[in-house]
Amino acid sequence: MEVWRRVTQVSTHSAGRPGLTPPAEQPVAPDPLEGRNGPIERLMSNLIRKLAWSRLSHPKVAVSLSLAGLLVGMLLGATAPNAETLPVLLPLSRLLPSLSSQHVLASLMLYLSDILACLGLAGMLWAHSQGWRPNPRILLLVSTGIVGLMVCLTPVGSSDTASYAAYGRIASLGGNPYTTNPLAFLGAHSAYTQVVGTMWKAQPSVYGPFATTIQWFAASIGHANVATTIWVLMILNGIVFIGVGLLLLLTSDDPVRATLFWTANPVLILELVSGGHLDTLVAAAAIGAIQVARRFTGIWGDVVVGVLIGLACGVKIYAVLIGLGLAFPLLRNREWLRLSRMTVVAVATLVLSYSYYGLGAIKPVFGGLKLVTLPSPWRVFELTGQAFGVPQNTMATIISCLWPIALFIVAWLVYRRISSDQPAEVVAPFALTFAWILVAPWVFAWYTAVAWAALTQVPRNRMTRWLTIVTVLLALCLSSGGHAVPTT
Repeated sequence: MEVWRRVTQVSTHSAGRPGLTPPAEQPVAPDPLEGRNGPIERLMSNLIRKLAWSRLSHPKVAVSLSLAGLLVGMLLGATAPNAETLPVLLPLSRLLPSLSSQHVLASLMLYLSDILACLGLAGMLWAHSQGWRPNPRILLLVSTGIVGLMVCLTPVGSSDTASYAAYGRIASLGGNPYTTNPLAFLGAHSAYTQVVGTMWKAQPSVYGPFATTIQWFAASIGHANVATTIWVLMILNGIVFIGVGLLLLLTSDDPVRATLFWTANPVLILELVSGGHLDTLVAAAAIGAIQVARRFTGIWGDVVVGVLIGLACGVKIYAVLIGLGLAFPLLRNREWLRLSRMTVVAVATLVLSYSYYGLGAIKPVFGGLKLVTLPSPWRVFELTGQAFGVPQNTMATIISCLWPIALFIVAWLVYRRISSDQPAEVVAPFALTFAWILVAPWVFAWYTAVAWAALTQVPRNRMTRWLTIVTVLLALCLSSGGHAVPTT
């Protein structure tokens, strides 16, 4: 109770109730881009203004909703196996009976946890914009405790960790996860193959070699026990998540905002930690590269940035957007030497990591770029083309050519929507990663991790509301335990 009281404590004076200053005493500053709002954004602005001054923005209400969402999510993992979890038992999932026969209840719990977490996040951000200044160190401490419990529960909402474990098992046995797959190498009766999502049993790894190294490490500890391997992966992921939170706390201009956006963000905790996704590692390398690029302009700073970008791409290839974002201000300022150093080091790091498996390891990675799924509008485009008799392969090729163009157009529009006095080293990576979430044909809620990490470094702006909405929409549409909907 004492910790909860401190978390919701207000460090500014307010009238009426803690954390909420009436509009008459603290008017909201006019938005310099207000005149450029479209009808949808004006509607959203009016709705948000009403909600922002409701009880939802009371710190105690917002924190309570966040904790409730996390609790429901943890209960779902604790009652594994069920329709929304992997069919494995981690230590804390042995304490409660399974909901294996309660498919509807399990699905309702998943959606309820996402909705409560979304409301809690929105409330906390509104309370912060109105003067609530919680102690970020206490937030970090509380989140560390929650993450510590969550990594001991069965992953929820995706089967990705099962695929990680299977690829790690293949690598630990001397196989090449880029030229074989769990079904072919481990066999249909392997405990590892049986927990992999149906869509991915015959799929070679679509992850980079640095990810494979981590998966190999976990499988080297778990050996034939898939639950132990998954547990090690969950623990490593949780450590990285909290490590990113600590980095943001120590290096951000506004540590409270940064902590609310990452460490105390209930939506991200559910997606990244409860789901056990590798995107946590990508975000860690990305925010590290951004912070180094902002603070160090010498040779060693550029080398570190290049290594971090190379490592991030060695986990998931979309991390190249971070490199492009950091390259933008260098191109604009014609800092050719710095750009060259970063590029050479990043490419060298990536090539070195791929050298063990050979160039054939790149093929599965780029093969995944042609996949399309709802709620991406490209899926509607693909179905429309097929309805007119265009072959699926042709539609996939057309989409793979069009969406990168759309990515840069949307990224430029997002970049223009953020004040020009903000550092381009932060705004450009955010614009590219957020645009990718909006226009990529294959995207999931956990892919938003890098955008959230980058946005922690940008003062209050309207992109926050859209990133929150998109993240929760993806979470509600594409969380299934990995058995009905394919994931990557």
